[in-house]
Amino acid sequence: MKAVAKYSNSAAQRSNSQWLGTKARTAFFALSLVAAFQAAQAQTKPAKVSDTTTPLHAMQPDYPTPYGNTTVEDITKVLTRVHTYLDATTPARMVDQKTGKPVTNLKKLDSNSKLEQGDFRLTSYEWGVTYAGMLLAGEATGDPRFTNYTAERLDFLANLAPYYRNELKKNPKAETPLRQVLAPHALDDAGAVCAAMIKASRAGVTKADLRPLIDNYIDYISNKEFRLPDGTLARNRPLPNTIWLDDLFMSVPALAQMGKLTGEQRYYDDAVKQVVQFSERMFNKEKGLYMHGWVQGMEPHPQFHWARANGWAVMTLVELLEVLPKDHPGYPKVMDQLRAHLKGLAAYQAGEGFWHQLIDRNNSYLETSATAIYTYAIARAINKGWIDRQAYGPMVLLAWNAVATQVNDKGQVEGTCVGTGMGFDPAFYFYRPINVYAAHGYGPVLLAGAEIINLLKGSKYEINDSAVQFSSRNQ
Repeated sequence: MKAVAKYSNSAAQRSNSQWLGTKARTAFFALSLVAAFQAAQAQTKPAKVSDTTTPLHAMQPDYPTPYGNTTVEDITKVLTRVHTYLDATTPARMVDQKTGKPVTNLKKLDSNSKLEQGDFRLTSYEWGVTYAGMLLAGEATGDPRFTNYTAERLDFLANLAPYYRNELKKNPKAETPLRQVLAPHALDDAGAVCAAMIKASRAGVTKADLRPLIDNYIDYISNKEFRLPDGTLARNRPLPNTIWLDDLFMSVPALAQMGKLTGEQRYYDDAVKQVVQFSERMFNKEKGLYMHGWVQGMEPHPQFHWARANGWAVMTLVELLEVLPKDHPGYPKVMDQLRAHLKGLAAYQAGEGFWHQLIDRNNSYLETSATAIYTYAIARAINKGWIDRQAYGPMVLLAWNAVATQVNDKGQVEGTCVGTGMGFDPAFYFYRPINVYAAHGYGPVLLAGAEIINLLKGSKYEINDSAVQFSSRNQ
C-alpha cells in the first residue's frame, strides 16, 4: 500500500508540475500579447492635440445649419416640394354643393356652386405673395409648373368674377368667395394680389383679362383706403390714426407695378410718398430697423421691431426700386432707405442664419417667414447691383440654408408666426404661435429660393480658410 501511495504522490507531483508549467507558459504568452498590443497601440495612437501638433483653425465646427454647401439643384428640390404640396392642397375648382361634383363650366354658376376648400385661401394677401413667388420660381428654374400654378389660379379667379360681380350688384351684402377681390375692405384685401396680377399680366402668362380686377384693386388703394391728412395710408385700428408697417407692402408694390403697367407717374409718386412718410415716422436710424406700429397722438411711440413687418418693408423697397424710373426724384431716397435697412438687418442675423421674432431681442424665437423675406430682398439687391455681394453674399447663403431646413418632407413650411395684429408689449410678440398652415411662409420661401438660384447662377463663391467668400465679379 505504501508503494502504491508513494507512486500516486509521485504521479500527482509530476501532474502538478506539468500544470504549473503550462499555466506559466500561458501567462507568459498572454503578457507577450498584451505587450505587443500596447506597443502597436503606442505606434498608432495620435499625437497629443495642441497648438503645436494640430492646425486647430482647420477643425470643423458643429454648425446647427448647413454651411458652405448651397447648390441650385438642392434649392430646386426644396422649391419643388413646396410646389407639389401647394398644388395638391389649393385646388382651383368649383363644386356643386348638392351633388359634390365639379362645376366645369364657370359661365353656368348658380347658388349651388361652391369653391372647393383647400388648405389656404386663393384670394388672401399671403397668396398674392405666393403667386409672385411661383412666377419668380418659374423664371429661375425654367420649370413651367411654377408659372402654371399662378396662371391657372389667376385665370380661375378672373373667370369667376363676372358671376359674383353680378350677385353683388343684386345684393351688396351677399357672401361670395370673391369678396376680397370684388369688394375689398382693407389694404390686406387688395395690394399683394393686385401686384401679382400685374406681374402676371406683364409677363403674358394668363389667358383671362385681369385688368378689371386690377383696376378695382387700385381704385381701392388710391381712393378708398383711409389716410392721414398728409396722405399717408393708415387704419383706425387698433387705435384711431394708426400706421401699420405691413401696409407699405399692402399698397406700394401694387402702385409701383401700376406705374410700370400704365406709364402714369402719379402711381410712382404715391408709392414714393408712402415710403418716405412711413420711414420718417417709423424707422429707427440708430438700429436700422422699423417699428411695427405708429399711433398718432401716442407719445412716446413704443418700438417693437417685429420681424415679418420689417420683412414687408424691405421687400417693398426692393419691389419699388425694381420698376421706379431712375430719373424719378424719389429714387435716391428710396435707394438710401433700402441700404440703411439692409445694413440694420444684417447686424441682427443669428448664428443659426435666422432672425428673431423681435429682431433685436435674442430671447424671442427664430422665425422662418421673416428670414425668407430678408433672404429674397438681400439676394435681389445683390443681383441688381444695389449692395456689395462680398459683404452680403455669405450671410444670405446662410439665411437660405436656414430657411431650407424648415421645409419638411411634405413641402410644408415650419416655424412661421401666424397672422399678427399690433401690440404694445413684448409678450404679445414673444408668444405668437407658429403653424405650418400660417400662409405667410410659403410665398417668401419661393421668392427666397428663386432669387438665391439667380444669385448662384451669376456669382462664384468658395470656402477660403473655412469661411464662405464671394468673388467681387460675376461668373
